[in-house]
Amino acid sequence: MVDVLIGLQWGDEGKGKIVDYLAAHYDIIARFQGGPNAGHTLYVNGSKVVLRTIPSGVFHEKTLNLIGNGVVIDPVTLQEEIEGLKKLGVALEHNLFISHKAHLILPTHRALDAASEHAKGKEKIGSTLKGIGPAYMDKTGRNGLRVGDILAPNWEERYERLKGKHLDMLRLYDEVPDWQSWEAAFFEAVAYLRTLNIVNGEYWLNNHLQQGKKVLAEGAQGSMLDVDYGTYPFVTSSNTISAGVCTGLGVAPSKIGEVYGITKAYCTRVGGGPFPTELHDETGERLRAAGHEFGAVTKRPRRCGWMDLVALRYVSMLSGVTRLIVTKADVLDEFEEIKVASAYQIDGQQTEEFPFDICDRDIAPVYESFAGWETSISTCTSHEQLPESFKSYCRFVEEYLKIRIQFISNGTGRDQLLALF
Repeated sequence: MVDVLIGLQWGDEGKGKIVDYLAAHYDIIARFQGGPNAGHTLYVNGSKVVLRTIPSGVFHEKTLNLIGNGVVIDPVTLQEEIEGLKKLGVALEHNLFISHKAHLILPTHRALDAASEHAKGKEKIGSTLKGIGPAYMDKTGRNGLRVGDILAPNWEERYERLKGKHLDMLRLYDEVPDWQSWEAAFFEAVAYLRTLNIVNGEYWLNNHLQQGKKVLAEGAQGSMLDVDYGTYPFVTSSNTISAGVCTGLGVAPSKIGEVYGITKAYCTRVGGGPFPTELHDETGERLRAAGHEFGAVTKRPRRCGWMDLVALRYVSMLSGVTRLIVTKADVLDEFEEIKVASAYQIDGQQTEEFPFDICDRDIAPVYESFAGWETSISTCTSHEQLPESFKSYCRFVEEYLKIRIQFISNGTGRDQLLALF
């Protein structure tokens, strides 16, 4: 079976640490969507490591890792990431595999991303400018280049053809970055990519499943950024919910088992877009400071707010979440009062449904309040040691979502994860 791990908010939920913890129980970790805009943060032997393309199982020697066809790959970023891991003593020659069908991000994709975002002015969507959106546009437009193309004898001809199309598009913009300066590193990284384990990802994975191997599919970004179901148009370019596993890895829906959904004990968002529970006051600043809320890749300060149960129930329904994981619970240790949104007030009407036109409506969250625990839970090593007020908060979340909380993360350390059942 293929178990799934996804973020339930706008990304940055702490997926990297959880995958790293769960990886010991799986034979294969597989990334199924997204690109180098992901930033899965792990703390290994006291060092902070941010993984952008490579699956988070790489620190387990016996675990195989697959970059699936649903991922878009920047060869330069991938090479830098692999070389960085080598410096930490992590060799990937035998446990990293890349699908033939994963699409490539070209230098001109990055140029198009930057030029397009700049031209939007005040209407910017908050792109990370990694070229991901344009690469997915070429994928759906049937123009894209895939990893398997770099093995073709006419690879450079294919590259020049797509670059030519991009140059025609770039002429429409007034401000274009110096993409030519990126080409040498790109071709060097493509040569590096050819030395890696490139496989028919769907056959490779299904053959392992037939052998009884356990697979964990690792999502990137968050469910509220799903291109179909997120806060459109302030979304990413791929399907971040569990349905994306089937198309992003080439496995049948019948193969999906448990779905782990990860949420912070509060909410954050990077970039533009609606955020019903966002706090613009001192409390929001306290959350940002206590949680060190700055993007793992972008370094941008994250917008902060209370947990949004309306949105959480919505995405949990879409993905069929069976197990809930709450991260960064210790960030709330010093708060006298904790709030969660249990409904929205829209045009004088109260609703618990996530609205279609969330970008254009005046939404006021309806909050439930809880007494803070005002003590450190980072030293707790069992459920019994947790403060009663914290347990009450967790019970309310479970009852609202009708999903059990399996794990609580109470610190950045790899061992700071409490199993509740």
